[in-house]
Amino acid sequence: MDLQTPRDEKLSAFCEALGLTPAADDENELSMDSSDPDFADSEDEAEFLEGIDPLHEDEGDDVEEKEDEVNEEKDEEEKKDEEGEDTIVPSVVALGKGRNGSRKSPFKANKRKRSRSETHSSYNGRWKTEKEPDHLPHPPLHFFPKRKPGVQPPLLYSKSNPCPSEIFKMYFDQATIKILCVNTNKNAARHLAAGKNFKWTDVTEGEMYQYIGLTLYMGILKRPQIKDFWRTSTIFQVAYPSQVMSRDRFLNITTNMHMSDPVADAVNDGKKGTPEYDRLHRLRPLYDSLQIACKAVYHPRQHLSVDERMVATKAKISLKQYIKRKPTRWGIKLFVLSDNTGYTVDFQIYSGRTLQPSGKGMCFDVVMSLIKKSYLGSGYHIYCDNFYTSPMLFSHLYELGFGACGTFRSTRIGVPKTTKNALTKKSPRGSIRWIREGPLIFVNWMNMRMVSMCSTLHTAFSGDTIKRMEKVKGKLQELEFPVPPAVMDYNRYMGGVDLSDQLIGSYSSRRKSRKWYMTILHHFIDIAVTNSYLLHKEMCGKLEERAMTHQQFLEQLTTELCGVSQKVQKMSYDHLPVAIVEGATGAKKTTEGRRKCRLCKRATPFMCEACKLPLCVIVDRNCHKVYHSSSNKK
Repeated sequence: MDLQTPRDEKLSAFCEALGLTPAADDENELSMDSSDPDFADSEDEAEFLEGIDPLHEDEGDDVEEKEDEVNEEKDEEEKKDEEGEDTIVPSVVALGKGRNGSRKSPFKANKRKRSRSETHSSYNGRWKTEKEPDHLPHPPLHFFPKRKPGVQPPLLYSKSNPCPSEIFKMYFDQATIKILCVNTNKNAARHLAAGKNFKWTDVTEGEMYQYIGLTLYMGILKRPQIKDFWRTSTIFQVAYPSQVMSRDRFLNITTNMHMSDPVADAVNDGKKGTPEYDRLHRLRPLYDSLQIACKAVYHPRQHLSVDERMVATKAKISLKQYIKRKPTRWGIKLFVLSDNTGYTVDFQIYSGRTLQPSGKGMCFDVVMSLIKKSYLGSGYHIYCDNFYTSPMLFSHLYELGFGACGTFRSTRIGVPKTTKNALTKKSPRGSIRWIREGPLIFVNWMNMRMVSMCSTLHTAFSGDTIKRMEKVKGKLQELEFPVPPAVMDYNRYMGGVDLSDQLIGSYSSRRKSRKWYMTILHHFIDIAVTNSYLLHKEMCGKLEERAMTHQQFLEQLTTELCGVSQKVQKMSYDHLPVAIVEGATGAKKTTEGRRKCRLCKRATPFMCEACKLPLCVIVDRNCHKVYHSSSNKK
């Protein structure tokens, strides 16, 4: 299978090999790769890309405070009117204050007023309470997936649980490894031609699997530096890596590792500043093949979640993004689609605004690029946070046969802006307010703070309750509070991407690198390993077998990729001189396998059995004895 063909042809070839018939691509798919600037040209443009109504400030965590202030001002005005006092309403431009207490700029206020009109807030009614009945205006969505959810052929037909390496090689198959080997060898030849001095022999497919196995080993057993895994003269030595590959060979492969053709990279670099330039060109072969494999090997279950993932890097590249609420704030941003098991179904690397934006906002384009009806089917439930949620997106998903649920920002275009009967800070815990607009329902629920939900799947209130500790007359008591079903399902199904991040972070193979694409390569390996482990658990459940733990799975996968036994052979710790090559006969007794002595640097056929170091043992030069004296060990 040629992995350098377009994505659609590769998906067809891959699925045809598995006995599947993939449908055509979704018409709504939009590319996330572009050479456009990462940041908007103006503040209004940035807000429009996120679907925020510029007429209203981005409230964020201060939504409740601002609504309460508005309600309190209205109450004061009504009270003054009843008392017959003359009410003077101050000008917002003249007396309004920003978040930092300073007065707002008249220019900024006028600018925002000119940017959008109030036509986006079409609802002028009031917020209803949980006591008022609500029902779905449409029948529930029926779940019609394109394929039976779960593990797909050929793994589906396996009568026994396949070993970890067999599952992993569904993602990093021989074609993918061959591309890695070919391009790595080309990159090494280019470096040698440029005058760099290092020993090199072409890396083979088996050696590349061993290299990946060692990177996984280093993810389990941490060391400050890579060279520390080959230290032999300290109490912190590790014997295993040297049995698989020498230190210099591992470092040379790391230095020359390349996913794309170096010649094609040079051609692509010459297109910088033009629409033809591809920022992700150095990732393309593995990026495309891994996306296809993730979707072909497993079909997701009904509940899906969309969220961001950050791959930490300090590289000075335009791909690097900043997300304040993430543990990893600086890095390369990925948009991920996952089901509630934590399986990474699909992902997109953010490289700038799209070349063909839909005009409905970047968040709209992101979700629609991941949710493909031609691959998934219909009746899926999509969960997302307030970064993606918008009435326009949810309505469009509903038209395609997808249900959606997520938290929302009150500043989004299309969200009801009315404050009649709205929640305030003084509203009791468990209070519910809702507004329905066709299939969309907007629900505000008061917990410790107000929670805002939008959904096309749920009603306002179905009688569900939760138990929370509440202070009553100075004593904590466990009380029951009503809760909307949208909140219950959101908490249950939204954590798919977070679970995937947790599994990846537990034993990540990522190490610091000056090359940003090496960081992404290690993340690709982590995605493949994590998905392999989840498939292992699923197949064990199907066969009614006990699944391995995450660590046990990684340990077995490492030994299988490296081609060694997981059981450690009993080692002798007696420092005895032995021949480097056993069984030599004739003239080869003194020459076979000779290496440089650790002390005198002369050739010797002997080594220390415990230290594995070449040391002379002859009449006039006993380096073995001299080395093992405490004063000569290094």
